[in-house]
Amino acid sequence: MLRKELIRLDVEAKTAEEALRIMAGLFVESGVAKPSYPDAIVAREAQYPTALPATAFDIAVPHTFAEHVNEPAMGICVLREPVEFHQMGSPEITLHPRLLFMLAITDPKDQIKLLRKIMKLIQNPEALNQIREAKDVDEVYSIVNPQLF
Repeated sequence: MLRKELIRLDVEAKTAEEALRIMAGLFVESGVAKPSYPDAIVAREAQYPTALPATAFDIAVPHTFAEHVNEPAMGICVLREPVEFHQMGSPEITLHPRLLFMLAITDPKDQIKLLRKIMKLIQNPEALNQIREAKDVDEVYSIVNPQLF
């Protein structure tokens, strides 16, 4: 489910929307998601924020509805600098994620299982720092894939 072509390092974005559109565009280009996916991700993030405080630094887990997805996948975006998102469940709180775990889910049951695994991963500051400091996509993949899949 984690795909190397959906992992990006040192992404430069000035806003949450820009970061979301960069990553969502990769999902469309790879065929994982439909052309409606980028707009749907941005709209869902505005309505239901996905940023979370984590042990090492804030993260976000953007996702949207299955109707915008062709096949299940996950991508990771390591931002050069954090951008402003709003906290899941408390949108009045602003967080500044360094890492995005973008999901394309076709079955809501799979989403819950994957979110639980991501929650476990983000409680590990060593793993988060390894992801942030990774030099290439293969390194990120080798850190994350065994822990989630």
